[in-house]
Amino acid sequence: MRPRKIEERLKGLNSSGKKAVAWLIDPDKVKSTESLKNQIKEAIRLDLDFFFVGGSLIQENSIDSIVGLIKSLTTEIPVVIFPGNVIQFSEKADGLLFLSLISGRNPEFLIGQHVTIAPLLMKTKVEILPTGYLLIDSGAPTSVQYISQTIPLPNTKPDLSVATAFAGHLLGLQYFYVDAGSGAKNPVSSKIIHALKKHIPAPLIVGGGLNSLPKVKEAFTSGADLVVIGNGAEKNPGFLTEVLEYIAVFNLSLNVN
Repeated sequence: MRPRKIEERLKGLNSSGKKAVAWLIDPDKVKSTESLKNQIKEAIRLDLDFFFVGGSLIQENSIDSIVGLIKSLTTEIPVVIFPGNVIQFSEKADGLLFLSLISGRNPEFLIGQHVTIAPLLMKTKVEILPTGYLLIDSGAPTSVQYISQTIPLPNTKPDLSVATAFAGHLLGLQYFYVDAGSGAKNPVSSKIIHALKKHIPAPLIVGGGLNSLPKVKEAFTSGADLVVIGNGAEKNPGFLTEVLEYIAVFNLSLNVN
């Protein structure tokens, strides 16, 4: 029987109105293991909700070592694989976002790579999280767009995103990750986030282009349950601290009320 601890956390956010933050660590962008270790310790001190590990490219398969480093420092914060392809997996992780790129029409990312790794996942104890992945146009080409060879959904047409996500919901997907892509010029619009939150009865994860506190606040205000910080933390380690301090106050205010 697989553990369902991450499922409980994500669905708890969706039902309680509380917000959470995931820090996405791309192994290709780690310049110093010691520096990363110090950042991880600071994130633990500030009660980060999730570590995500993965990326679009991953030139060296260092997923396992990064996950191992995090797990050596904490067993309380879940480590979740955010895979860019089938080789991005580690038995040391707590969970795996089993992503289906439902915004695109490339069969490799809809179901193809999933079939390849399925025999391994039959045997693993890692928690599998069936997730509909929607790539949104950020105003400039992104790594995800290039690697997946798919056209992103327009950032100005919420109805298309809602129809896509609802189709995924009817197919049984339990979580939805709406993403403008790593280093996005523009984040996912508040109208899309609001529309998805209104019509899709599932935890909503939002990432891409969230490189300032006002942008993070807008994503949360619009309906995101969990935001993913990546490039912003890489370029400015203090940014993650700023976001986590904000979330701590926000969630505390809900307890008071």
